[in-house]
Amino acid sequence: MASTKEDERVGAATPLHSGEPGGFDGPASTSAKGAISGQQSHSWLTRKLPFLRTRRGKIITVIVILLIIGGGLAGLAALPKGNNNGGGSSGPNGQAGEAITDDAYFYGQSPDVSPSPNMTGSGTWKDSHTKALALVGKMTLEEKLSLTAGAPSRTGCSGFIPAIKRLNFTGMCLSDAGNGLRNTDFVSSWPSGLHVGASWNKKLARDRGSGMAGEFRTKGVNVLLGPVVGPAGRVVSGGRNWEGFSVDPYLAGSLVAETVSAIQGAGVITSTKHFIANEQETNRMPINDVQSLSSNIDDRTMHELYLWPFQDAVRAGTGNIMCSYQRINNSYGCANSKTLNGLLKTELGFQGFVVSDWGAQHAGVATALAGMDMTMPGEGLWGSQLSTAVSNGSVPETRIDDMVTRIIASWYQMGQDQEAFPSPGVGMPQDLTKPHKIVDARNSTFRQTLLDGAIEGHVLVKNVNKSLPLKKPKLLSLFGYSAKNPDLNNPGGFISPWTFGVSSFNYTEFQDSFIFNSASTPSSRENQSPIAINGTIYSGGGSGATSQSLIISPFDAIVQQAYEDGTALFWDFVAPAPDVNPMSDACLVFGNAFATEGLDRPSLRDDYTDGLIKHVAERCNNTIVVLHNAGIRLVDQFIEHVNVTAVIFAHLPGEMSGKALVELLYGRENFSGKLPYTVAMNENDYGDLLGPDFGRGGGRFEKFPQSNFSEGVWVDYRHFDERGIEPRFEFGFGLSFTTFGYSSLVVEKSGNGTFGEFPTGNIVEGGQEDLWDVLVTVRAEVENKGDVDGMEVVQVYVGLPSSSSGGSEANSESQKTPVQQLRGFEKPSVKAGETASVEFELTRRDLSVWDIEAQAWRLDKGKYVVGVGNSSRKLPLSGEFTI
Repeated sequence: MASTKEDERVGAATPLHSGEPGGFDGPASTSAKGAISGQQSHSWLTRKLPFLRTRRGKIITVIVILLIIGGGLAGLAALPKGNNNGGGSSGPNGQAGEAITDDAYFYGQSPDVSPSPNMTGSGTWKDSHTKALALVGKMTLEEKLSLTAGAPSRTGCSGFIPAIKRLNFTGMCLSDAGNGLRNTDFVSSWPSGLHVGASWNKKLARDRGSGMAGEFRTKGVNVLLGPVVGPAGRVVSGGRNWEGFSVDPYLAGSLVAETVSAIQGAGVITSTKHFIANEQETNRMPINDVQSLSSNIDDRTMHELYLWPFQDAVRAGTGNIMCSYQRINNSYGCANSKTLNGLLKTELGFQGFVVSDWGAQHAGVATALAGMDMTMPGEGLWGSQLSTAVSNGSVPETRIDDMVTRIIASWYQMGQDQEAFPSPGVGMPQDLTKPHKIVDARNSTFRQTLLDGAIEGHVLVKNVNKSLPLKKPKLLSLFGYSAKNPDLNNPGGFISPWTFGVSSFNYTEFQDSFIFNSASTPSSRENQSPIAINGTIYSGGGSGATSQSLIISPFDAIVQQAYEDGTALFWDFVAPAPDVNPMSDACLVFGNAFATEGLDRPSLRDDYTDGLIKHVAERCNNTIVVLHNAGIRLVDQFIEHVNVTAVIFAHLPGEMSGKALVELLYGRENFSGKLPYTVAMNENDYGDLLGPDFGRGGGRFEKFPQSNFSEGVWVDYRHFDERGIEPRFEFGFGLSFTTFGYSSLVVEKSGNGTFGEFPTGNIVEGGQEDLWDVLVTVRAEVENKGDVDGMEVVQVYVGLPSSSSGGSEANSESQKTPVQQLRGFEKPSVKAGETASVEFELTRRDLSVWDIEAQAWRLDKGKYVVGVGNSSRKLPLSGEFTI
């Protein structure tokens, strides 16, 4: 294939030096340069407007430009960063030698998978595929290309695809985010992903998805930029962990499947993100001559942890996948043919289209050939340049046809061609401070869902002396910055703290980190604030934030309850060492742990809040702590204090925060949330996964920072179980006002199950169809032994023959699997004194391990151990079966 100067500029294809066939071949296995040919170190905005790289005073101009091109908040993430983090880590081949300056060093570390597979129209996509092929067949090349890149818009959409009026294609609005519609008015602030994960409630996840989708649809949004299952939570202090459901792939996968199904059932396309291994914010984007961090991940870990929830989303029919910022095995996520063409479009049979994260395109032709179908927020390295690449043969027009077919098919699949679907962005004004038509997207039908969602994501982790529930106390004293609303809840023009969900946080600090990436070095991270001290928080910050149109703070709700009960209230939300009324029946201390896109959390605790709690506890013998935490929060500095009688992880409840909390504090609702992560005794218990990889030590990889996922599958409770570390609060833990007992375990193999070593089915959405065959059924009974009605999360864990628990056919150390893995959960409501039956179906995938040689899920022979209980460390029922 001839290569011209123009080809090189847009990323013409170059020969690949592939690694071993059949997938990633070890932790050092990283990406191919063929997937990053023509790579650009900076976003297209930087090249057009170089002053943006350092002039903070131009921020408003930047925002105007982004809004004009339809980039919205997501476009901010593509801005150049003002700080050159020259750190490099111990990369795949050590530190010896001179610094690597050419990407050619990494050629072949990720296998090439080409060509990009065409959409097949399998399963439920048949009719949509047929319609799409017909419509695409009528398009000119220029019209086709117009659908593959963002365009200017007068709406507030994060991204915009123009209409083709002569063919009755109405265009598409893409908007943030997976926790609610961001940066607009008359919408709800929904509980964030982490809060949903803490609810362990599949029906609630589905209802939330339906409610959110209705608001997106009413506002004219075609593509909801969510839900999030990447980051998965590998890095304990990751800045965006709060957007996803859980660090556990099974829990996250179950909830994302419900969410995708519900949202798309309402006619809105989901953009499940960020694909894949996007586990930290530090070094996520190129900075000057330093490339994005590379997530170096082996094949087995990829499948058993990071791909798992995406597989569930694809099986649920997600119409879109968003490729990520960072490199995967040294190939940028939006130019990695192994992950996009190989894993997603071939192995998982994905039928929809792939969109870049905003500004995540760093190559032209290479991204097209690797399987990306749409670039955002503007034309970037495509547009006219992609047209040139087609004309000179670098990109076959058939690849363009498939891009557009996938986009149009998704549009048809959700019924967006129907007249009833609103015009793109119709309810999203570009500037909320100017006169505009009000489009109220809120639906009163979902008020109970908003409240239930907020309630069930609260997790009670300590409650002694029956300090909760409260019973008409005479005097309450309230302390802590996270009790009241922030002083600002106002859009304030093109850009404001409200826009990003950071009204309670230090906005200057957020701006520096999110826009200018000043938090890319260990020293700068140490100076970051771990809390949002200016008020309570309802979501995290960044493109995943929710819009607050009506919010009820804990203080608001407690005042109302106190009025009804005749309770006297004292409060101090300012002093770090407040006076405490000695006659208080109870003292409530409110703190938070904030997190946002653009930076990783500086710590899992903060001395200010811990000091405040201890100060109050020394003066009040009934101190109740409420922490609004956007991630794991350590509590060891105060949890054992004799006067700290109750502790609640309140997570990120959305607009019903205060109302939900009062329902729980006063016992009108029972706690039923469980931790979707493990809380350690101290930071060291998390090992190397505590914080992000800054590219430690410099050396050869200072311009190509590396993060080696050498821990493999041993993250969170798997890590704690394997190393025999006692957690403070284990994965799945949570208290209630009642107690539950377990009995009557039955474990039986399915009479219709096929127990062959490997699946033999055809590829459908989600992978081989017989991966979903039910092989084992587990039944148990749960009894409410208390005098209060409640819901219990019944959890099933399975130890495979290759686990460290051993089995008759246990494999070698390198093939060992975790001693137990979550493989089922249900949440029955059980009245006091009554018993409920629960049933779990374990599929072939649930019981299999990924075989790197066969490149398939393998069902091992031997003994399988089944545990049933209410947390990963409390499994009173135990059974087994043999294959």
